[in-house]
Amino acid sequence: MPDMSASASLAMTHLATLAKEVDEDKVTPGVLGFIVFAVMAVAVWGLMKSMNRHMGKVDFKEAPDPKAESGDAAAKG
Repeated sequence: MPDMSASASLAMTHLATLAKEVDEDKVTPGVLGFIVFAVMAVAVWGLMKSMNRHMGKVDFKEAPDPKAESGDAAAKG
């Protein structure tokens, strides 16, 4: 490594010691885990968009309660 400066050499030795501290038996999700998570996020987003579209089509008008009307008439009379 004759062309490396002293600071670069020092940085490389620090990075090498950090790399040795990583547990080699540790399991991480990796790229496949990210892809699965991203697909699930896109699916949830699509389902929510579809639900909002379908809920916008619903025209719900509540029928008046007959018991409430008779109670109002008795209170007025």
